[in-house]
Amino acid sequence: MESVPPLGTAVAAAPRSLGALVRAYVALTKPRIIELLLITTLPVMFLAARGLPPLWTAIATMVFGTLSAGSANVLNCYIDRDIDKTMRRTRRRPLAKSEVSPRGALVFGVALGVASTVGLGLTVNWLAAALSLGAILFYVLVYSMVLKRRTVQNIVWGGIAGCMPVLIGWAGITGSLSWAPVVLFGVVFFWTPPHTWTLAMRYREDYASVDVPMLPVVATERRVVREVIAYTWATVLCSMLLWPVAGTSLLYPIVAAVLGAACLWEVYRLLGRLNAGKTGVDLRPMRFFHWSNIYLALLFLAVAVDSLLI
Repeated sequence: MESVPPLGTAVAAAPRSLGALVRAYVALTKPRIIELLLITTLPVMFLAARGLPPLWTAIATMVFGTLSAGSANVLNCYIDRDIDKTMRRTRRRPLAKSEVSPRGALVFGVALGVASTVGLGLTVNWLAAALSLGAILFYVLVYSMVLKRRTVQNIVWGGIAGCMPVLIGWAGITGSLSWAPVVLFGVVFFWTPPHTWTLAMRYREDYASVDVPMLPVVATERRVVREVIAYTWATVLCSMLLWPVAGTSLLYPIVAAVLGAACLWEVYRLLGRLNAGKTGVDLRPMRFFHWSNIYLALLFLAVAVDSLLI
């Protein structure tokens, strides 16, 4: 018969399985965010190649680009492990739940960064590698360590790191940069604040509890909605610039205009709910957040499809 330890006796925790540990390390890389970054990388490679990009170059760029984004996300989790334990949205992350040690996360993040930089340099080109390394350093050192907890402009300038895959994809194919990827860089740059602020509106109390000065924490809902509208207009107008700059076919501007109109419709519906006296959760800011994901994915899909038609 199995013996039962006396009350008060400490019982050792069951060791974690290898599979659970692997899943925890993978979760540190924030796979859903990586998916969004890859959505902007591959279509730009189609545009740069004016059709199908070289297969192995595309694969290498995507693989090592994934490692690069994973590195930045892991190191961000390492830096934010104190506030992640408090915030409802992040308290289930591996470091917050002590599923991974801080030292293990730090070593893992640095190793991914080294592997991605060297891998891109050796298999693609060193311009793409330098841009990738710059994105990691900017996200970790500038956004995570400086901007995030100190300024309401945190996501505006911190979002630059999330724009870099556009430049990396173009550089991976051409070995250089030009105005076309800069325009798409601008699209992601202007898209990031309203996308993030509507999420922050939903989790305002989370950010307030850890003194992260996201705009919805320090400003009125009306000001936040006005800023969301302004940046959404900037996103849509910037997206239309690709037509003359890159010499796309008519497919791209038509799709961009339709998607932009739908995005603006949704953001003005948000304003309408505010004007009707809705507040907090009743504003339903996550409607725009989810739609903005769809908008960006379909816009860049249009870039890829249009490139095949030229």
